[in-house]
Amino acid sequence: MTDNSSKTLHDLLKGKGPLWPLAKGCLAEVRKPCIRPHCRACRDGRKHKAFIFSFIKDGKRRCMYVPKALVPALRQAIANGRKLEKKMVQWGEEMIRAHRRKQERKDPA
Repeated sequence: MTDNSSKTLHDLLKGKGPLWPLAKGCLAEVRKPCIRPHCRACRDGRKHKAFIFSFIKDGKRRCMYVPKALVPALRQAIANGRKLEKKMVQWGEEMIRAHRRKQERKDPA
């Protein structure tokens, strides 16, 4: 890993940096009926907007309702998680390439 990659990883582990907060999963907008018997939105078929966060935990898909106030922060956290996954792939490639360069310098056969 490069020095810059190490700093990014260190910042993430400390819970700070440009990719904080982090989350892995999906956020979906759904429409749900309410319990009020004469609700106009439900009667007209529009229902009520809600957000669900789905993720995999212990090999099982889980879902949680997300409060509206938390939706923007969770969207950012999911986007940051996807960026981190891309960086992790990049760091793996860098590690292999660095090893290969080291091997080539050792054994110029």
